[in-house]
Amino acid sequence: MSSSSVNNPTKTLWLNRFYSSLRTVLACAIVGAVTLCPPAAVHNLLHFPAFSYVTTILIVSEASLGQVIKGCFCALYATVQVTAASVLALWLVGPGTFARSEGAATAAAVALTAFVVALPRSTPLLAKRIAFGQVVIVYVSMVVKNGEEEESSGVVVEPVRVAASTGLGVVASLLAVLLPFPRLGYYEVKRRCRLYIQNASERLSFLLLALNAQDNQAASDLISKAKFPAAERAKHLQSIREVQGGMKWERPHLKFLSANICSIDPGGSLNDEVETPIRGMELALSSCRSFPIALMDDHDLKAESARLKSRIDVKLEQAKCLTTSDAITAPETTIESSNNWWRQLSIATHDDLPTLFFLYCMELLQGGLKMEEEEEGEEGELTKPDIDITKETRRLQKIWTAVRTKRWNFAFKCSLSLGLAVLFGLIFNKRNGYWSGLTIAISFVTERQATFTMANARAQGTAMGSVYGILCSFLFHDLVELRFLLVLPWIVFASFLRQSKMYGQAGGISAVIGALLILGRKNYGNPSEFAIARITEAWIGLLCLVAVEIVLQPARAATLARIEMAWGLEAFRDCVEGYILCTDRKSWFFSNTTQRDKQKILECHVGKLNQFIMEAEVEPNFWFMPFHGTCYKKLLGSLRKASDLLLFVFNQSEVFSYGADRLQLDQKRVEDINADLELFRDKVGSTLKCLQKVISIEFLTDLEDGLHKEKPSYDIELGKPPEGDKLKMLGPDEVTVSNLVNGFLQHLRELGDVIDKKEAEQKVKSQMILCLSGLGFCIGSLIREIKEIENEVQELIAWENPTTTQVNVYDVYSKISDLHKI
Repeated sequence: MSSSSVNNPTKTLWLNRFYSSLRTVLACAIVGAVTLCPPAAVHNLLHFPAFSYVTTILIVSEASLGQVIKGCFCALYATVQVTAASVLALWLVGPGTFARSEGAATAAAVALTAFVVALPRSTPLLAKRIAFGQVVIVYVSMVVKNGEEEESSGVVVEPVRVAASTGLGVVASLLAVLLPFPRLGYYEVKRRCRLYIQNASERLSFLLLALNAQDNQAASDLISKAKFPAAERAKHLQSIREVQGGMKWERPHLKFLSANICSIDPGGSLNDEVETPIRGMELALSSCRSFPIALMDDHDLKAESARLKSRIDVKLEQAKCLTTSDAITAPETTIESSNNWWRQLSIATHDDLPTLFFLYCMELLQGGLKMEEEEEGEEGELTKPDIDITKETRRLQKIWTAVRTKRWNFAFKCSLSLGLAVLFGLIFNKRNGYWSGLTIAISFVTERQATFTMANARAQGTAMGSVYGILCSFLFHDLVELRFLLVLPWIVFASFLRQSKMYGQAGGISAVIGALLILGRKNYGNPSEFAIARITEAWIGLLCLVAVEIVLQPARAATLARIEMAWGLEAFRDCVEGYILCTDRKSWFFSNTTQRDKQKILECHVGKLNQFIMEAEVEPNFWFMPFHGTCYKKLLGSLRKASDLLLFVFNQSEVFSYGADRLQLDQKRVEDINADLELFRDKVGSTLKCLQKVISIEFLTDLEDGLHKEKPSYDIELGKPPEGDKLKMLGPDEVTVSNLVNGFLQHLRELGDVIDKKEAEQKVKSQMILCLSGLGFCIGSLIREIKEIENEVQELIAWENPTTTQVNVYDVYSKISDLHKI
């Protein structure tokens, strides 16, 4: 790719999608050439060219060589599985049984086979989709063929024909990704890493300019400019993760690469070592109250940022040519500078912490805050402490039960949906009974999705593709070859349609298949009649899928978002309540490992909450209360920011433990800071517990009714104030936050003075100073985010209860506690 393309991300993205669509065009052209003018040797085998197109679309779209090879093995696995099962079933039952049953036996056979295919956890989703399609075609063809012919087609012929059609799609996909040159996943990952690094470098430049801004308006403008390329970074990281999964399938073809090249995780490395520090820098600048920065003079600040920027540029240049995870490293450096800027903690105020945290993130980005390798090796010699086996066993059993339940639910959903779709599809139109099942067979997902939105996108895509096919057939009725050529630009158009929010993957694939089934085949009757019949069959299948989804998963996305928000607050509280600073390396290792696991749980809840919010915003409300998406997005942003801050907190505890061990710090000084952290944990823990309980209540009227029914009002003569009055003081107000952070900062200054007087390497001392300043900023930011979460929860409760004049989350929590004590 030319340098001009690399320097223009929009052009690069457009070209990437265009090249991917050309691969799809080539694969479909190969299938069309064989289908429309089949060789005599395979004429009797290719009876289902439609499924050849479907297989091609499923495998080759935006795929690298490794992904296509993996898709080919999935298709082979599905073909062997379905062929063996269908031949056995047809041999035991007999093909004539399906024709005489008028669809009932066929639907039962499809449902049973689909359940067996969907149940194994190890089977890839692509293999299941292809197998579902094959199952529908094999069994429905028994009804269609026997309805048109007097004699049965036999127990082997139809499964072999389906396998041959699948094989044509596999061969076409493989040839398309190999010609005119292989599209290797390794080079795709490398190219996309360059795009991400360019994006990160651009954002970093804007952030450094904002750090040196001379007024608030200039800084605000530069921070806003840094957010524009930040919107694309998630797409780059996601595309890297998608492509790198197929790299291991290319390993036999890449003899010139090292043995571990296919096992690296560049997406994870870039996210942890580049993206996370840059997000921290954005957070630091957003927290600065005034510009220019008053902590250092303008000359020192520019000199320090330029020094760090030069080292970061070296690291980013290495990351562009990523070969292993160790490639993302900077040259060995020391943090000491000529001005000893890290000594500024002794005179720093609360307003100076964002600047110090910004410099901390820059050091983290250039690799200057990592523990030395010889120290890391000591972890292997540590003995593992006693673990609560019962608690751990219960946790594993809970996880296994959830996974097993989810797997069985998915298998039952696929089985019931396909069985009903085939049954009603055959009742409506026996000749075109394939399409009701095929429409949903290739679209199943293991995760939850926006059912109505996806069904609508598939229906619209099917209609668009069918109408396009009818128009082309009408204009060029007698020119079959020309009609097929007209479908090729439609494939390019639909590939861009797949990237849109309106249609997505489901709508884009449906649009392509809808046109291919009309323009890519022949001898299927009148195009208009076929298109109408297929659209109707597609609607039958989609209605069956939606009905089964509603029955098996009746919970709305809005309800699940509320539940996930409560779980996220609980995970947040678990992360905070277990955090302390340790000077002992062994204690730190096991404590920090546990804390990082808890942070990953919080990150998982944040990801699920984001999915539920997106689904709830696009799904219809019907007779339910509208979804307050704005409020939930603010809550999601606060939880996401808290998750990022906790990552830095745990990194700071690692650096602190390493430095405290090297400097032999007095335990008394560390206990003073842990006392501040204990106060922080108490305030934060009680507030998060309150918010978690409150957000679980949707309507306050139900709570009031339950409380009045079960317990009378408080008796004033008891001489005790209601518990709610005490709970009102649980929330950290501005004064409490300021006092807590200022007291914490004072202890950090005292510890910083002790560290400065120690006889040790300047690198270790400067690491400790940066760690402490960053810790002060993160603690203060976490408290502010919790206050924001409190305000958003209160707004949400007030919005959902418009008849309540005034809502206080601590009063609500008091009533919840009273009701539970009854």
